[in-house]
Amino acid sequence: MKISVFGIGYVGCVSIGCLAHMGNEVIGVDTNKYKIELINRGVPTVYEKGIRELIESAYNQKQIYGTDNSIEAVLNSQISFICVGTPSDKNGHLNLNQLRKVAREIGKGLKIKKDFHTIVIRSTILPGTSAEILNILKYASNKTPDKDFCVLVNPEFLREGNAVEDFFNPSITIIGGRNEKGINILLEIYKNLPGIKKVVDIKVAETIKLLNNSFHALKVAFINEIGNISKILGINTQELIDIFLLDTKLNISTAYLLPGFAYGGSCLPKDLSALKLMAHDYYLKTPIINSIEISNQHQIERAINMIENFKCRHIGFWGITFKEGTDDLRNSPVVQVIERIIGRGYNVYLFDESVDESNLIGANKEYIEKVVPHFKNLILKNFHELLIKSEVIVINKKGSSENYKMILNKKDLYILDLKYIPELRTHNNYNGFNW
Repeated sequence: MKISVFGIGYVGCVSIGCLAHMGNEVIGVDTNKYKIELINRGVPTVYEKGIRELIESAYNQKQIYGTDNSIEAVLNSQISFICVGTPSDKNGHLNLNQLRKVAREIGKGLKIKKDFHTIVIRSTILPGTSAEILNILKYASNKTPDKDFCVLVNPEFLREGNAVEDFFNPSITIIGGRNEKGINILLEIYKNLPGIKKVVDIKVAETIKLLNNSFHALKVAFINEIGNISKILGINTQELIDIFLLDTKLNISTAYLLPGFAYGGSCLPKDLSALKLMAHDYYLKTPIINSIEISNQHQIERAINMIENFKCRHIGFWGITFKEGTDDLRNSPVVQVIERIIGRGYNVYLFDESVDESNLIGANKEYIEKVVPHFKNLILKNFHELLIKSEVIVINKKGSSENYKMILNKKDLYILDLKYIPELRTHNNYNGFNW
């Protein structure tokens, strides 16, 4: 396939070498004359393990060349990858000036091109950027999106020092967009690469790299705080972390990585508090660990604000324990919400199949009677009664399809879903907590 790569810096140079190695003819496009000269001598523009051999081989086989002529590149390729930099500006926002400039240059080529052309954004961008780039291309070319050209987002996950290996061995290839013709062209290019090929909504593709790298940064900073605590306690840090990494059921897994409501219960708050205070006792600064509880509390405040925004007085709660499969109400975040809105004068009704008020004993009973003094008068015996009494239902557990059907049939009910129940999203008054 004939491919043009706009921007032959780090990502662009690696892309040129790897795409050529896969049997494609590749044009490198840049405004930097020196970079163009390097490519046209078979020399990479960056230092990276394995790239020199790929660029040299591709040059010798006449598979690559560099140019500053954008129109020529567009006319002589079927697909253009945009790999220009989007550095941070002084305020920390992504600077998209190079991306916009390249889009205008590609648009000039599209204006005189007769064939369909696919533009693929590889640069790191914010959600909504591809729509802006599409408009720039549309007005610069006077062509029709999806008929004459399309814009896709294909984020790169290349680590410096391991970029060639990462290119050829991705765990997942993300393609954001809806144009089938363009998507099929890109899938054809990547067909021999291993890993999952995932076609997604374009905003998901625009956001995933920001999510990935922010999470990686969080992991580095978090584990460094743990290392600081371990050192001052005289613990073998590496042995501690090795044991931590062995747990692939909870620690290194998809467990807990589900958007939703706040955490609660006895274990997480108690152990987090102990770790935080221990670090404090040793005069260690642990800003990430200290902020976890603050962030969790923000979720509770957010739920209260969402309930108040409904402007209704009768609020029903389905699911009140700190998690499903237990009757434990201690430190349940939804109980904190209930306590707060009762204090603000709302009429509250509660239902949970797991909770039988007559069977509550010990610390569990003491906790709920202290936090919600009239609890036994608020807990209902059946789900149907909850729906009759409530103007708003706050869902904190998953249930049967019969219960979902009853909710959908009550058209004037407002729904606040803390659990993500797709079956309810067709309701006119459905509100997901953070989706």
